[in-house]
Amino acid sequence: MRIELNGSQHDISAATLAEALTELGYGAAALATALNGAFIAAPSRATTPLHDGDRVEVLAPMQGG
Repeated sequence: MRIELNGSQHDISAATLAEALTELGYGAAALATALNGAFIAAPSRATTPLHDGDRVEVLAPMQGG
């Protein structure tokens, strides 16, 4: 299926958000995720299905001061 990740198109075979993050190289990193504009909490990613054309946003925390 084809999804949009942070504005770029990606072809993936993953069925869930958690699988997609692994497939796209995010692994176990600390992240915030949104699917089609809705926040998805980390515990829900494994049961959140993806569909062709979905928009996924991934944000990593940044340190600063």
